[in-house]
Order: sequence, then structure tokens, then C-alpha cells
Amino acid sequence: MTAYSQFTHRQAWLQQSDPEIRIHYVEAKPSGTQKGVILLIHGFPESSYQFSHVMGPLSAAGYRVIAPDYRGAGYSSRPNTGYTKKVLATDLHTLLMEHVGIKDAVHVVGHDNGCLILFLPQKAHAESRIYKVGAMIAHAYAHLFPESVASLIWGECPLPGTTVYDDNKHAPGLWHFSFHSVPDLPELLVSGHEKQYLKHFYDRLAMNPAAFTEADLDFYATLYSAPGAMRAGFNVYRTFEEDKVDNRRLVEERGKLKVRTMVLSGEGSNPVLGSEEMAREVDEDVVVGKVEASGHWIAEENPQGFVEKVLGFIE
Repeated sequence: MTAYSQFTHRQAWLQQSDPEIRIHYVEAKPSGTQKGVILLIHGFPESSYQFSHVMGPLSAAGYRVIAPDYRGAGYSSRPNTGYTKKVLATDLHTLLMEHVGIKDAVHVVGHDNGCLILFLPQKAHAESRIYKVGAMIAHAYAHLFPESVASLIWGECPLPGTTVYDDNKHAPGLWHFSFHSVPDLPELLVSGHEKQYLKHFYDRLAMNPAAFTEADLDFYATLYSAPGAMRAGFNVYRTFEEDKVDNRRLVEERGKLKVRTMVLSGEGSNPVLGSEEMAREVDEDVVVGKVEASGHWIAEENPQGFVEKVLGFIE
């Protein structure tokens, strides 16, 4: 918790009530000249805490780094609705533009489902994805707000609406996609066993499970044991079919995303879905990056490698 606590923590009320939309975010600023802004979007089952080991080095390299807890995750509020990646991306765009005061294009980096956050084209200014929910959100963000995005990094996540996703979404290795989508039952079965359930994913998808310390596990278990936390996490999966429609419509109406993009995965990651293949279906300008000595959890398993890949791409 020490590294995470040293950064500036803030909350912004995007909506006061009916429902309350409150977004918690963590920020690290460079000590010297600022080169740009990096938006880090976490995945499930994590929070902005995921980037504890990389925010310092990224800010030391000259970047203002902002890592929010998206709607329903971490310390943010947990409304019952609004978990399509289009809505989650719009939340974060509103956070940056209207509450943090970022008017230039940002580098959007999303991991896991965070990469699904769609990018809608808008007349907005711009200043960069990873394989999970965070990457889903990042991708949505870039497709929805391309003029607000300087570059995009995503990977380690599904992209509903692509042929690769449709052909593989019921593969045995993706059993949790279907399980998390069932109404109410996952909450009932996981309740009281949150730490064990989360640890299953950390251990199974890591090349180095020891990257998650007991303190890390306790931190996430506390977050996801809070009332409504697992429901909100599962709701991110329950909207995949809506995301599929949104993603296809964006490509049909706008064409492939033209923002400069890197698909970033761990060297030891063994995804059922191919991020590069999905990216080629929806992104025009794609390069591939690999973080060595890491499985799925690249920011935790090899923070230095993660930072090097991100800086090497955006600079």
C-alpha cells in the first residue's frame, strides 16, 4: 500500500444523485517539464491500485499520470446501471475534460476489460489498452473520442463485435464470461469467498503469481467484499452483448480506428482470444508489443518492462 498511498487521491462527482456517479482517481505529476498525459485504465478484478508500481516511473519520465477507478470499481460509486464500455469510457472522458481540466489529447493505456472502453469521435482536444476490462474501456474511449487520444495501448482483453470474439467467447478458458453474465447467481456463490475467487484469476493468469503479495490480496479482497462491489464487477461482463452492438456500429459508421495503436501483452500470457487478430478487425494502425517475463498481469509482474514498452511507443 505504500507506493499507492504516496500518490494524490481525489474524487469527482459526475452526477450527484439518481444515481450518484462518483469517480475516484489517483494522480502523479512530473517534477519538471510535462511531456503529456497518460490515462491508465485498470481491469477486473482490480482497481487503480493495479498501477502502483508504474505510476512513479512514468511520471518521473515527464508525464502526468491519471489512474481512475472506473464506475463500480475500487473507491468509486457502484450504481446499478451504466456498465457498457461506451458509458464507462464517457465517464472517464467527462472526468478528464470537465473535472481534471485536461483539454489536450492523452495517451490511453488500458488493461483487460479496461481496453473495451470505446472511442467516439468528437470535436475534442487530445493528449494512450491491455487484455481485460480496462483495455475494453480504453478501446471504446479511443473510438468514441479519437480527437482526445494521442495514442492507444491495449491488450489482454476481448473485443465483443469482432469475429475472433464471436468464434471463441464460449471456449472453456473463458468460462467466466458466461458465469459472470448470469443474473444474481455469481454474487450468491462468491459471497464470503471473494479473496479465494479473486486469487484464482491472479494465480491462473500469471507467469509469476508471487507478484501478488498477501497485502495485495487483502487490499483487493477488502474492495470486492464491499456491498455491491462484486455485482458491479459482474455487470461489466453482463453488458458484453450491448458492447458487441456498439462496437460494430462504430466501425460501420466511422470505419476502423485511425489512432496510432499498440497491442500489448505479456510474453507468458496464453490468451484464448488473439488481441492482435481482434485489433486488425477494428484498428487501422497497429503494432504489437510484448512485456517479457510476465503473464497477464503485466503492470504487476514486470513493472519495468511495462514502463519501457509504454514509453517506447508513445515517445
